[in-house]
Amino acid sequence: MSTRTYTPTAADAEAGRAWYIIDAKGQTLGRLATLVAAYLRGKHKPTFAPHMDMGDYVIVINASQIVVTGAKNEDKMYYRHSGRMGNLKTIPYNEMIKKHPTFPMEDAVRGMLPHNSLGVQMLAKLKVYAGPQHPHAAQKPVELRLNSESETLEVVGK
Repeated sequence: MSTRTYTPTAADAEAGRAWYIIDAKGQTLGRLATLVAAYLRGKHKPTFAPHMDMGDYVIVINASQIVVTGAKNEDKMYYRHSGRMGNLKTIPYNEMIKKHPTFPMEDAVRGMLPHNSLGVQMLAKLKVYAGPQHPHAAQKPVELRLNSESETLEVVGK
């Protein structure tokens, strides 16, 4: 009798997708981004496979009220370059959060996902909103809250 290793299929991934909502108000950017990335990858599930997109949809609200520690408000920089000489643009975190309040969260999570087409698929399941309003009420998202002691996300209401 041979035993086989379980490998999830694409149908397993689609059938098991859930929607979660996280309130980023007062949360630390990096700590929250690591947990969001884990949910997008599906690492919280027993059916996790590193070569497949097994993750869930994650909605992050109040992204404009996320905090950074230390002197990162002034010291953290975002860079972009056009490819032409002398065209390196730098924007400090405090200006970026005013101009594009969802970008720091999206950028932090993007850096924690695989840097290939699989990561692009996972990032498409991330929905970030600057304020408390979001258009995903029909999906009935389950609220996740950061547990300060264990620094993990816990489902609210279970």
